[in-house]
Amino acid sequence: MNYDVVVAGAGPVGLMLACELRLAGVDVLVVERLTEVDTTVKAGAINSPTAEALYRRGLLPELEEIQRENLERFASFTRQRVATDGQPPARAPKFAGHFAGIMLSGDLLDEADPDLTAAGPAGEVGFIPQISLELLLARRAAELGVELRRGVELTGLDAADDHVTVHLGDETVRAGWLVGCDGGRSTVRKLAGFDFPGTAPGITGRQAVVEMEGSERLKTGWNWTPTGTYAHGPVPGRILTVEFDGPPADRDTPVTAEELQTSLRTVSGVDDVTVTRVHSATRFTDNARQASDYRKGRVLLAGDAAHVHSPFGGQGLNLGIGDAVNLGWKLAATVQGRAPEGLLDTYTAERHPIGAWVLQWTRAQVALMRPESHASALRDVVAELAGTVDATTYFVKKISGVWQRYDIPGDHPLVGRSAPDLELADGSRLADHLHDGRGVLLDLAGSREEVRGAAEGRVKVVAARSSSELGGLLVRPDGIVAWAASDVAAALPDLDAALARWFVPHASLACASPAAG
Repeated sequence: MNYDVVVAGAGPVGLMLACELRLAGVDVLVVERLTEVDTTVKAGAINSPTAEALYRRGLLPELEEIQRENLERFASFTRQRVATDGQPPARAPKFAGHFAGIMLSGDLLDEADPDLTAAGPAGEVGFIPQISLELLLARRAAELGVELRRGVELTGLDAADDHVTVHLGDETVRAGWLVGCDGGRSTVRKLAGFDFPGTAPGITGRQAVVEMEGSERLKTGWNWTPTGTYAHGPVPGRILTVEFDGPPADRDTPVTAEELQTSLRTVSGVDDVTVTRVHSATRFTDNARQASDYRKGRVLLAGDAAHVHSPFGGQGLNLGIGDAVNLGWKLAATVQGRAPEGLLDTYTAERHPIGAWVLQWTRAQVALMRPESHASALRDVVAELAGTVDATTYFVKKISGVWQRYDIPGDHPLVGRSAPDLELADGSRLADHLHDGRGVLLDLAGSREEVRGAAEGRVKVVAARSSSELGGLLVRPDGIVAWAASDVAAALPDLDAALARWFVPHASLACASPAAG
């Protein structure tokens, strides 16, 4: 069988990429070795770029409902603690995040910072667990007609100049492109021969949702002890332990109740806590590696297949979703013959620096969490700093991803950044015009006739008014600003250059597919 793209891996990254490709009309097959959705507890939140990406595809109502249910579980955990040990009730936290377990108070956040006000309604969601996001994306993929085969393992690949032969056990399929979204121990990455430099692991972490007896003496939140770090909550039964005596001897064996209990007792010092049932559990390390290039010919990598690191701060999920959103429209344009020269090469150029930053960010957290005197002293200093408005705002901006910017040509300060979610005079917002995954030229200066010739057949032109001082905004399908100007007429040459750089060249319009942006 022939497909435009085969995606290996049906986690959030693979599903997001498949949705983006299918939205553009690409014939895509997703293969996943697991027979069911992985319910293992993982990341507990999404950042601003992830929330914006989902909002721009019309999924905000579902995110709001997931967050509401999650906050209710947090409230249930709080009531349970009050009933069992008399701890004073805590209000649901304003989502702010943490750095190395040092909690950040949303009450100290400078909400007037312009970087924190541009996301629009997407800025109100964040408390979204990874499993909930994966289930949402699986439903979305089914609605779009993505072909998903579970219980199918990729066992081999043969890459040629014009296609990739993918071996799925006894079956063979031919694809124009193959994308490995198959996790940190990616089969695609290994078979294709990507290099994967980085630093070796030094910790063993365990995260689980369990039932326990004698947990009253466990402190909630993040805690540091002479033997490691542990966290309890913010939902019932969730525990996390980190020991700094090296990586696990075996990553593949199931995590048992006895193993979790031993680790929890060792790290917490609470020697009578008993784990009676395990609902979900996983091990992790601080192995930190990154592929030097995310593409080798017709084989590409995204998510953990392209970069691995410790999970502290939940950066991995969001980094992978960012990969998928960046790659999806570029690969679709390439498949359909409407990509300007070099478009697909910008995937690694734009995403690799952000991945490298995440690796450094997580390495710094591991160093700060170590149970030794120098790290403890430094942790005290960072915790004191984190109790200020400036430092809280700094950390939140880093964790939330609002700082992210691609180094692309253009003089306007918005170029390369996530587009502000402008509210338009007709009651719509910019995100409403991105639901179909096409590029948008937002004409705010009434100059539609001037820009129509340049944009015809490349992107859709939305003529509207807003309170913004901008005259025009060219937004890529991934929500990144490719051109912006106050004076559209004076900036038309730059607009022409941006359209040629990111969208189908004029000479290709006659043969571009109907799905062309």
